[in-house]
Amino acid sequence: MSLELLNSVFSELFTVEVMLVLFLGVVGGIFIGALPGLSTLMAVALLIPVTFSMDPIPGLIMLTAVYTSSMFGGSIVAILLHTPGTPSSAATSLDGYPMTLKGQGAKAIGISAISSMLGGFFSAIVLLFLAPPLAGVSIMFSAPEYFLIAIFGLTIIGSLSAQSMVKGLMAGVFGLFIGTIGVDIFTGYNRFTFGFAELQGGLPLIPAMVGLFSISQVLIQIESIGKEQVKQKIAKVKGKVLPTFSELKKLLPNITRSSFIGTFVGILPGAGGDIASWVSYNEARRFSKNKDTFGKGNIEGVAAAETANNSVTGGSLIPTLTLGVPGSATTAVVLGGFMIHGLNPGNELFTTQANISYSIIFGFMLANILMGVFGLLGARYFAKVGDISFTFVAPVVVGLSVVGAYAVNNSMFDIWVMLIFGVIGYLSRKVGFHPAPIILGLILGPIAESGFRQSLTMSQGNLLSFYFSRPISVTIMVLIVGALLSPLIIKWMKNKYNKIEKD
Repeated sequence: MSLELLNSVFSELFTVEVMLVLFLGVVGGIFIGALPGLSTLMAVALLIPVTFSMDPIPGLIMLTAVYTSSMFGGSIVAILLHTPGTPSSAATSLDGYPMTLKGQGAKAIGISAISSMLGGFFSAIVLLFLAPPLAGVSIMFSAPEYFLIAIFGLTIIGSLSAQSMVKGLMAGVFGLFIGTIGVDIFTGYNRFTFGFAELQGGLPLIPAMVGLFSISQVLIQIESIGKEQVKQKIAKVKGKVLPTFSELKKLLPNITRSSFIGTFVGILPGAGGDIASWVSYNEARRFSKNKDTFGKGNIEGVAAAETANNSVTGGSLIPTLTLGVPGSATTAVVLGGFMIHGLNPGNELFTTQANISYSIIFGFMLANILMGVFGLLGARYFAKVGDISFTFVAPVVVGLSVVGAYAVNNSMFDIWVMLIFGVIGYLSRKVGFHPAPIILGLILGPIAESGFRQSLTMSQGNLLSFYFSRPISVTIMVLIVGALLSPLIIKWMKNKYNKIEKD
């Protein structure tokens, strides 16, 4: 990175607007992570309409800030209530909640904040140095490779975002189908527009995304309202938030190891923060001199789990920004946010659009630092978020969804699209289909179609031998086969590390 580019990045980054969205993104992300019924995925989808009216740099920095800080927010209720705010916080609760029972809840949150900050910052450094050379590989891509990489990305999320791989792939195929709506770019004919002029440019991405993730989640949560449930009272934060210097010194090797594990797992598409946190937790116990204290309030367990799940965030952005292959369901939505702002993954993102890309990466670093600071300062107050009933949250989410969907094109048609896809998302969740493959199919569908149809022309009727004569295409096909087999591997890993919780 040249000095001129660095100066340009810092001048873009340290502005009032960017600092404000950083603050809002970090604080909002922590609240969202701790709120009952909300998730990181839902939060990012809900904020995409807000970023549409913003410049790319502040808008996308806010998305990444919410992404990383909500991971930490989930640890607050995991520690104080033994109820993980996010799936990635499940391992944190094993030692975090016993610390709360001992009157050390404040220290557990403090360790969580510091570990999350260091893990996220480490992954941002790796993203900064690893993404540009990896993006250079995309220069060698042509139409066949773009078709296969789109299928690869769809296969990963489709196979890992649902309890059943078949259902995940079926959801992805449905996304590909709705991605064909609009004017055919090769023939100029309308496809599946049914006389609606609004559909000629394709299905509106933002309203569909908001409906699938936000409205469907609200409908799912509404089902639990009114049912007789015994709600635990969140534990009061007691004691000092900051751990001692000697404790931090002892945790440093653990945090370093977990940062590497989390970043590596994040780079592996589809593995996710839950796998990273369990692997790191197990490694922390394996290297610890006090193995018997794990599950009884050991600070090493909290540090390992929280470092790993936040270092996943930067790791998962690496394949997303370089190859267009989302590392998780959340980064699939983040990918949609980039493409909405005209930023396509690949080499161009780090050459002609380098000013924007590096500003977002450095903003992501700052977001992790601010997350640690705000997490320590606001620990006692963020904990109260767990007491908020979804009865009050639901109308706010619906209101923001409607305003966001309408504001993109000032069109009532977009609101109807959002509501329809909200129902589709709700029904799909009820029968075991995850919405992530649907929206990813909608994003990658046009790329896959264009690449495939160009490949047909380039191959001159001999498509199979054409693909197998291209080394990069063969490599991607091997990765696709690996992605189809990976659910079996992931399931084995989850079963292995879930035994830790029982032990």
